[in-house]
Amino acid sequence: MRLQFSIGVGVAAAFSCIGITSIDAKTSSFHPRRIALTSQQQHDESNIFNTVLELRGGAGSSNSSSSSSQKKKKNTKTATGKQKVKGSIKDEPTKSSAVSDTLTKYKAILPLTRIYITMVGIVTLLGMVLGDEMSQGLLALDPIRTMYGLELWRPITAACFLGPPSIGWLMNAYYLFEYGSSLERAFGTAQHLLFLVLQIGFLSVCSAFFGQPFFAQSVITSMLHVLSRSMPNQKVKWLIFTVPYWTLPYGLMASDVLQAGNAAAALPHVLGILSGHLYFFHKNVWPKVGGEDWLAPPAFLRRKLDGEGGGGGVSKSKESISNALKARKKGRGKKLGSSS
Repeated sequence: MRLQFSIGVGVAAAFSCIGITSIDAKTSSFHPRRIALTSQQQHDESNIFNTVLELRGGAGSSNSSSSSSQKKKKNTKTATGKQKVKGSIKDEPTKSSAVSDTLTKYKAILPLTRIYITMVGIVTLLGMVLGDEMSQGLLALDPIRTMYGLELWRPITAACFLGPPSIGWLMNAYYLFEYGSSLERAFGTAQHLLFLVLQIGFLSVCSAFFGQPFFAQSVITSMLHVLSRSMPNQKVKWLIFTVPYWTLPYGLMASDVLQAGNAAAALPHVLGILSGHLYFFHKNVWPKVGGEDWLAPPAFLRRKLDGEGGGGGVSKSKESISNALKARKKGRGKKLGSSS
């Protein structure tokens, strides 16, 4: 009895389900349920997916790349929506570096002094690379090799070598720059070139006679002597003393002798004073007593280096300095009671 009742209940339930399904199908009221995702939910899921990939080290989806490209495109537009013009934004002025400042100051040096300072640097670098023995054999003054071997660079390298880099080298390079610039500014580049040629020629002979392989210190002393004789009574500062200008070469000679502890350190200064005085006498003293100024540079050299003649003449500042240094003529005395 119970079995028949349960079978009947099951059959009735099955027919009810079939009937409901057929009714829904006829009325089209039944549809399979689909999960529809909004765009915001899709965007959130893509962000979560990209985050997971980044944590795992994978590549991002194409949506992130497209969004980044869109941002780049947006950045290329102005606030009004127009395309930016390349080069419309002015670059900020870059600060000048130490190298550019040094090059500017180097180019501002007078031409002949700049060439001399450059030669000093090149010869010093070669001396560091070659070493003491090879630099002595290649750069030192050797009259036999100069005359018979035609090694004509030796007088020039002997006039430019100041020794290995040191405090003394730095001071001598500064003196060379200071005194060389003063002479070139006062007398002009052409006259200064003639001065250097005469100094190198005279000091080559004297240094070869006394066995001096290098004479750059003598060139510096000769420059200082010419300047000091041009303005002998001008007061200058030396160490803690105020001395007349004409005594400065002798003061530097005394200081080098005391530092070296040997009287032989005075020889380069003595040669420089003699060479400088030879030039000063024939350039400034001899013409004033009626002699000929045979140390005047040629006209073509003045036109080429100083711009004289067709180039427009010497500047007023150079003329004033030259007159102050060279025009030291003593006037003729006047008789008392004379009107003129």
